[in-house]
Amino acid sequence: MYTNAVSRLQGGDSPLGRGGAAGDGVVPPQGFDLGVSIDMGTIRAICVSKEKGTPKTAVLEAELAADYGINGDAHAGSTHRQVSLLSYEKINQFAAVEDGVFGENLVVSGIDLSALPVGTVLRCGAVLLELTQIGKECHDRCQIYHRMGDCIMPREGVFARVLQGGTIKTGDEIIVTEKT
Repeated sequence: MYTNAVSRLQGGDSPLGRGGAAGDGVVPPQGFDLGVSIDMGTIRAICVSKEKGTPKTAVLEAELAADYGINGDAHAGSTHRQVSLLSYEKINQFAAVEDGVFGENLVVSGIDLSALPVGTVLRCGAVLLELTQIGKECHDRCQIYHRMGDCIMPREGVFARVLQGGTIKTGDEIIVTEKT
């Protein structure tokens, strides 16, 4: 997470527009104030599976469709849990595991996702995700729990719906654009 947005934006292009200091004519996107911190992170992994209840497999990129989710993933559909996200740092506190083992679609470093409120909007390139749920109920010790001895999704996982679709790639920057 970058705590000094002004220094981050000075001297070059960014997803927020031409770099510059507050007051120099640079207009930040709605919801931003260049004088405060901006939550930024990186997509560390994108994971998909054909069936629910199974570990997901890492892919280099994915196409997300508005009000649907990740094309080719079993959890895509017209629900409020189209995409699941976990913070890389939280996964590493639990155990050194392969990406997707907890059933997460996106592994994000640099943002404490479970600390964000429902309604928060994340931007990754053209893709907009709205957080719809923090944590989830683990039904009678899911398959992940039995395989790993625990499941962090009920405590640390967040879920989102796709407001605007597009392509995301591993290594892309992800930005908190709005907090409600």
